Amino acid sequence: MQQLRIFINLTRLNKPIGFMLLFWPCSWGLAYAYSVNDNINIFIYYLILFFLGSVLMRSAGCIFNDIVDKDFDKKVQRTKKRPIASGKISVMKSFAYVLILCILAFLILIQFNLLTIMLGFGSMFLAFSYPFMKRITYWPQLFLGITFNWGIIMSWAAVENSISSEIIILYLSAIFWTLGYDTIYGAQDMSDDEIIGLKSTSIKFKKNIKFFVGLNYLISYSLIILLLYHKLYFGLPAVFISLYLITLVYQIKIFKKEKPLSCLKAFKLNNLTGLLLFITILSY
Repeated sequence: MQQLRIFINLTRLNKPIGFMLLFWPCSWGLAYAYSVNDNINIFIYYLILFFLGSVLMRSAGCIFNDIVDKDFDKKVQRTKKRPIASGKISVMKSFAYVLILCILAFLILIQFNLLTIMLGFGSMFLAFSYPFMKRITYWPQLFLGITFNWGIIMSWAAVENSISSEIIILYLSAIFWTLGYDTIYGAQDMSDDEIIGLKSTSIKFKKNIKFFVGLNYLISYSLIILLLYHKLYFGLPAVFISLYLITLVYQIKIFKKEKPLSCLKAFKLNNLTGLLLFITILSY
C-alpha cells in the first residue's frame, strides 16, 4: 500500500485535473471530426482510447518532470514533498515506471492509422522536452500549450487521416487557452521560482498578469467563434459557448497572484471549461 501511495503521488493520479486538461483537447478534435463523419461507434471507441492515452502519458510526463526537477522541487514549498524530491523513491525506479507507462501508451497508439502514430511519436518528443523549457525561456507555458493540445490534431487525424486548416484553428485556440490557465497556475510559485532562477510567463507578466491571461483567453475564444460562428447563433451551441466564456471571465475575476489558493481554484475550473467546449462542439 505504501508503494501504491507513492506511485499515485508520483503520477498525480490523485489530481485528475492534469490528465483531464490533456484529454479535453483530444475530445474536442474527436467531436469536431464527428460533426464531419458521424460514426458514433468510432467516436466512442476513440474517445476511450484517447482518455486512456491521456492518463498514461500525463502520468509518465509527471514522473519525468519530477526526475528532471528533483533539485528544484526540494527548494519550492509546494513541491518539496514530492516522492523523488523527498527521497521516497529512487530515480532509477521512477525511470522504470516511465518506461512501463510509455509502453502501455504505445500499445494504445498503434490502434490508430499511420499518420496518427507518427503524430504520437512527435508528441512524446514534445512531452519530454517540456521540463527543460523553464530553464531557458520565460515562455514554458507556450511550449506546454503546443504540447498539451497536440491531441487535437492526433484525434482529428485518427478519424480523417489528414490535417485540415480548421483543426489547426482549433489547435491554436487551445494553445492560447493553455497559455492563460498555466500562467494562472504558475502564479502559485512565482516567489520561489524567482529565487531559484526558473522562468515563466507568470513572472514575465507579473505586473499585468490578469491582462495577459485575459488577452490569451480572448484570442482563444475569438478563434473558437471564427471556427464555429455559422452555427453558434442557434440553440444549444450558443448556450454552451456562452457558459464556456463565463468560466474564462470568472477565472480572471477570482485569481489573485498573491493568493496561491485562488490561483489553484481558478486553474481547476478549466476542467469545467474543457467540458463545456466539448459539449459545444458536439452539439454543433
